[in-house]
Amino acid sequence: MVFNKIILFLVLLFCILNHQLLSHSININNETLVGMGIVLDTESWIGKSIHMCISMAISDFYALNHSYRTRIVLHTRDSKKDPLKALSAVDHLLRKVKVKAIIGPETHLQPKLLSLYADRAKVPIFSLAAPSSVEYPYLLHIKDDESTMAKCVAAVVESYKWRDVIFIYEDTDDGREILPYLIESLLDKSIKITHRSAISLLATCDEITEQLHKLMTFQTTIIIVHMSPSLANRVFLNAKRLGMMREEYAWILTEKTVDLLRSTDFEVIESIQGALGFRSYVPASRRLHNLTARWHNFFYRKYPTSVTKEIPVLALRAYDTIWALAESVEKVEENDPFLLNEVLKIRFKGISGEFQLSEGRVISNGYEIMNAIDYGEKRVGYWTSSEGIKKAYPLINSGHRHSSMHNEAVIWPGGSITVPKGRVLLQTVPGKKLKIGVLKIRNFKYFVDVEHDVEKNVTTATGFSIDVFNTCIGALPYIFIAFDNATYDDIVQKVNNMELDAVVGDSTILANRSELVDYTATYTDLGVGTLARIKKKDMWFFLKPLDMGLWLTFIASLVATGFVVWAIECMNQESECSQAQRIGTILWLILLSIFFAQKEKLSSNLSRFVMFVWLLVVLILITSYTATLSSLLTVEQFELASKGRIVGFHGGSFIRGVTISNLHFEDHNNRPYYSYEDYAHALSEDGEADAIVDEIPYIKMFLGKYSSGDYSLVSSQPITSGFGFSLCKNGGPEYHFTRT
Repeated sequence: MVFNKIILFLVLLFCILNHQLLSHSININNETLVGMGIVLDTESWIGKSIHMCISMAISDFYALNHSYRTRIVLHTRDSKKDPLKALSAVDHLLRKVKVKAIIGPETHLQPKLLSLYADRAKVPIFSLAAPSSVEYPYLLHIKDDESTMAKCVAAVVESYKWRDVIFIYEDTDDGREILPYLIESLLDKSIKITHRSAISLLATCDEITEQLHKLMTFQTTIIIVHMSPSLANRVFLNAKRLGMMREEYAWILTEKTVDLLRSTDFEVIESIQGALGFRSYVPASRRLHNLTARWHNFFYRKYPTSVTKEIPVLALRAYDTIWALAESVEKVEENDPFLLNEVLKIRFKGISGEFQLSEGRVISNGYEIMNAIDYGEKRVGYWTSSEGIKKAYPLINSGHRHSSMHNEAVIWPGGSITVPKGRVLLQTVPGKKLKIGVLKIRNFKYFVDVEHDVEKNVTTATGFSIDVFNTCIGALPYIFIAFDNATYDDIVQKVNNMELDAVVGDSTILANRSELVDYTATYTDLGVGTLARIKKKDMWFFLKPLDMGLWLTFIASLVATGFVVWAIECMNQESECSQAQRIGTILWLILLSIFFAQKEKLSSNLSRFVMFVWLLVVLILITSYTATLSSLLTVEQFELASKGRIVGFHGGSFIRGVTISNLHFEDHNNRPYYSYEDYAHALSEDGEADAIVDEIPYIKMFLGKYSSGDYSLVSSQPITSGFGFSLCKNGGPEYHFTRT
């Protein structure tokens, strides 16, 4: 045995010196040596960690399976963080060394380029960075997929009922990779990315500050960060300096950024307090504990200046991948085309959890949700694709699924335990005042009444809309800027051009305006209504349906029916009643039949049939009367269009174009009115209008002023969205934000 080990050692040494000898698998002492390629940045901490775990995986596997006839031999190549060198190393390992599989690189490469080499050589490449695809069967991804990361982020955002987020990312192919998945996952939950900001790895401090200043002009305060820790630490240091790491902000770090929570820089750790981050979940086990202890000993002995707490997840995945490859190689030996199929069938409980490849990628175990607290990190929850969000420390025997973590367990920026609302109201920069546009209206002043003092050059505004504005955000410093001889469309355009910060008044929320500005929630009733004068009805109005023709028909039918029934009953010789009694009984019977209350019995079946015909006539008459009376009571609402009546509308507003045209009135039947006094006069007995169409808030204001009971809102349709205040999209010229 000793002699065999010496021979094996010499062969390995010789193979390292001369790669050509390993162009094929070597059989020595009934053991087959199989070459495996490793492409890593061996000078980086993550590269060193992965390589060390791979070496320990080979040692552990063959110590447990010493009877196996195959042995994996590593061929390591240094990529030096250069994608071209990494690609060249892959090409060399496949063409010259003839390895049977490759792990790496951890440097991001275009998957199409990498897959070309793998497909041509029919050799599986287990990438630590490039995403996999069903189009590239030999390119496998052993890192958690970006689509899974995106779903986790969307689930957490939804759990806090945030509807808008900002996404800042590293301006590289690797940084942009998650973007389509994130957009799709957020849209599935009706969450919108308000703004996207790409920051270059070479960005200066001033450029980063400029980007953050731009983010401060948005109402959204939920910020998702997806960039390398080296770039993220500069972003957070500047965010802390600008006051963005405070209450009402929420910072969410993807797995690409989360290692920032383990930074050894005190200033960086201080700047990320309260941030949430996601890290691939690795279930605790005795094997993991033992491996971590050994890894610490080896790592610190060889690299004493490096400081870390845990083995990187990528290193654990590489460890399990070596086990899967070693097992597969033993089964297929030299039958290379079947190596990929054998690896895809492998499923076992590894160091990193359940190891299984599906659709070219490793199946995720989910994510831990970490919170930066007290210059360290605390686990506050878990997420898995099958169970959603779970508590970090669930109750014993509790298998319930939870929609969010313990709210009290998360400490947000600024040390707050209150969940940020996600959106904040605007506040001006110190020393600046908001420019609030108001429309100077000559009439309909009950919503907005503007006065300008020429001597003091001060504009004041009163009215219902102004009262609502002052109640909501009146504590902010602002000045009114009045506009005369203008429309709301004109001053809304000024808000869009950032000449104004907001518009306050009776401005209707319309689709074309919403494309230019943001609107607050409506503070009035919705829709358009019809205002009409209440016409006085005389006390005999119910007799109108009973015209002369109906009376004659009724009397004729009554007499004819009575005569026929009397004649039939007279033929009945058994009756002992006199003729006068018989006539009286029949007439009384017919009259009671109008109310279906007859009790007298007829002796002949023929007379009963005649009575049945009479009851049908009575039913028709009653139904006709009811329908005619109902139509008389409601016909006034339809006469406006059918009989050419005059219809008024709010002059100078959009009502004519939007509503009057939809009602198909002729132009000569429309009348614009410009004040409540005009409304009252037009609807009076001497007025020309039969009704006035206007928005419901104006009609209710009119009814409040003219409350004599002479007018009424006779119909309404919810075709408008009410009044709201116009705000600049994405902030204004002097914005930054405060608590809602």
